[in-house]
Amino acid sequence: MLQNFFILCSGADSTILKNCSEGEQNKYAGIGATVFFTAVMAFIACSYALYTVFDNMYTAIFFGLIWGLLIFNLDRFVVSTIKKRDRFSSELVQATPRIILAVIIAIVISKPLEMKIFEKEINQVLLEQKNGMTQANKEQLALQYTPAVAKLNQKIAGLKNEIAIKESETNALYDVYISEAEGTAGTKLLGKGPVYAEKREKHDAALAELQTLKQTNADKITGIETQIANLNSEYETVVKDSQPVIDGFDGLMARITALNELPWLPSFFIFLLFLAIETSPIIAKLLAPKGEYDLKLEDEESAVHTWVTQKVSQRQKLLETDSALNEKIYSEIEEEEAVYAYKKQKAEELLKLQADTFHELQVKGL
Repeated sequence: MLQNFFILCSGADSTILKNCSEGEQNKYAGIGATVFFTAVMAFIACSYALYTVFDNMYTAIFFGLIWGLLIFNLDRFVVSTIKKRDRFSSELVQATPRIILAVIIAIVISKPLEMKIFEKEINQVLLEQKNGMTQANKEQLALQYTPAVAKLNQKIAGLKNEIAIKESETNALYDVYISEAEGTAGTKLLGKGPVYAEKREKHDAALAELQTLKQTNADKITGIETQIANLNSEYETVVKDSQPVIDGFDGLMARITALNELPWLPSFFIFLLFLAIETSPIIAKLLAPKGEYDLKLEDEESAVHTWVTQKVSQRQKLLETDSALNEKIYSEIEEEEAVYAYKKQKAEELLKLQADTFHELQVKGL
């Protein structure tokens, strides 16, 4: 039963193959098994590839099954249409398009399985890429907020500088009136005289202005710091909202790109493996000598071809004979006077009837 199933997969004519030797049946059963298991590998590969796209097991299995059946049908068609010829070169020319198709199928099948085999390495490459994308995303978003924050920080520095300048001026006035009281500067009279009182008054007025300036600038600095905090919070929110896009950078194209960054030699050997599996039925048919099945199939096909050619030739002869007979018969009829007289009589009757009908119509019209 299993042998019959694999023979069916090989695309061979089971009726002819039943009358062949056991070895010939085993050969085509092996070819059919290769076709079947290639389709199974195609189903697994496509299901995994689509699972990375849709992230849904049932959808992936459904479309993977369709792809597996398609590959099975293509392989079965490729193997069954290669006919053994008397010369190897003609067989090779016949098989070349099918070998190219097999190479394409091998590439399509091997790539998803390579992604599964090297999944850990691909995940590491994707992690590095995501980290780089996260850092680049933060730097890019920071370009939108850094100038505004820097400008606000400059305002804070300016307000603090105003306080520092006013404080320096106030301290200088303090030193002046203290020096006046000690008699070390100014009038150089020891004691608190009128000049001392005047300088003390200037200092007190500057001190009051300093206190007012500190309060005013402190309120302004608080407001500016609130704006900076809002900008920083907005920046963190934007970074957080954009992070899921980077975290979702795990699709089929991203994994293929990551796979291409790995060393090429292991992937190349996996591709060669699937290429060998995919082309093995074709290579086997090319290298195998013409067997019993091929001879019987060629005999049956030539018999059908001969029969069809004979039928076409007979129909052509029949047509030529019938045409010749018709031409001869009508030529003889054309020469007979009785037929001529009868046709003339009928033509005259027809012309009379047409004239009478025309006359009646004219009379009715009047």
